[in-house]
Amino acid sequence: MAVFSSLADRLQETFRKLTGKGKLTEADINEAMREVRVALLEADVSYKVAKDFIAKVSARAVGSKVLNTLTPGQQVIKIVHEELVALMGSEQAKLAVSSKPPTVVMMVGLQGTGKTTSAAKIANNLQKQGRRPLLVAADIYRPAAIKQLEVLGEQLKIPVFSLGDKEKAVKIVRAGIEHAQKHGNDYVIIDTAGRLHIDENLMTELKDIQAAVNPHEILLVVDAMAGQDAVNVAAAFNQELKIDGLVLTKLDGDTRGGAALSAKAVTGCPIKFVGMGEKMDALEPFYPERMASRILGMGDVLTLIEKAQKTIDIDKAKEMQAKIRTAQFTFDDFLDQIEQMQKMGNMQDILGMIPGAAKQLKDISIDEKDLVRTKAIVQSMTQEERERPEIINSSRKQRIAKGSGAQVQHINRLLKQFEQFKKMMKQFANTEAGKKGKKGKNLKGFFGNMPFLP
Repeated sequence: MAVFSSLADRLQETFRKLTGKGKLTEADINEAMREVRVALLEADVSYKVAKDFIAKVSARAVGSKVLNTLTPGQQVIKIVHEELVALMGSEQAKLAVSSKPPTVVMMVGLQGTGKTTSAAKIANNLQKQGRRPLLVAADIYRPAAIKQLEVLGEQLKIPVFSLGDKEKAVKIVRAGIEHAQKHGNDYVIIDTAGRLHIDENLMTELKDIQAAVNPHEILLVVDAMAGQDAVNVAAAFNQELKIDGLVLTKLDGDTRGGAALSAKAVTGCPIKFVGMGEKMDALEPFYPERMASRILGMGDVLTLIEKAQKTIDIDKAKEMQAKIRTAQFTFDDFLDQIEQMQKMGNMQDILGMIPGAAKQLKDISIDEKDLVRTKAIVQSMTQEERERPEIINSSRKQRIAKGSGAQVQHINRLLKQFEQFKKMMKQFANTEAGKKGKKGKNLKGFFGNMPFLP
């Protein structure tokens, strides 16, 4: 599921209407702003945040410079993009680092938001950067919370400090920091207790920990799917603890996304990380500019490159680049690309990062569970059919269907998707976006570093 998919669809449709007009009137812009406001409210953005956002965009858009420009629709989109970036925090907010280690990070939040998992994911990110994090198990109330953190720590090869569930949380945290100082750990990630709701006992314990160790960073973990409840929780925690940043979890499953757009404006606290899945590497730093671009269908080339550099075989990628450009892409290559892209994460989201791809992907559904069937279909083709799919006629489809256990409609769908992706990737390979990145930086042939699903 694409990030903010419902909001993205509505906004992109609204702006397609604008860009289709040669010249805009004030009425055109007002109508577009009404549609944007409705889209924001339906996405669960708070009413005040949506109202203020529209007011700022309208004030900038309704002016002679926009109304008289040669590409007024694009100017309005540019303004909306800039205001979205500002709404979500303008720049990436990085994790604190103490001049005198260890840096103490305190994780807080309600039960069920993914706090323990997020603590482990942040520690995993730090370890990949050459840091030596220590996880401290201070949730002494939730059944199996300590065990969960220990299992995650063992899985990631990150040490976990625990005194069991009989000691007070403050004592555990103090002892954990002393342990880190003795063993050279430069980050201490504290997993604190949560509740099903905010209550006095929870806040008292968290304040006691805060007073005892004076953490360099307090991160609140909130469930993005909780909508306005997530924003209300963030406001309440911030009032009591003065939090330093937010971690939004389950963003991969949030079709609305209003919590992410409202949280920064309501609390004044930056979003520092977003959880994009259950895997331990599925926690990403939050970049407001990149997220705004994805919401508006502009793609996210920089994140795409970063993901590719971590997972892709560069030699294979260069070979694939040449095949895409010369239209020599075959079904054998198709399977290879699917497998490489799966290493990068959810394929629908990955493809959505390609500039201009949103419209072409609108009617294409990528179900990763269908990979087994896709492989079976391709493996039931002859070598000639894999290299020249245009020869696959009705009788060949019947034979392939029998050989793969699929239906003819599945064969037709696969052939259509193959051609659509092939065309889309060839177009992108020959655009400036495919050749250059931010500020014109040459990417040495974008496809040289990044093979795509065709």
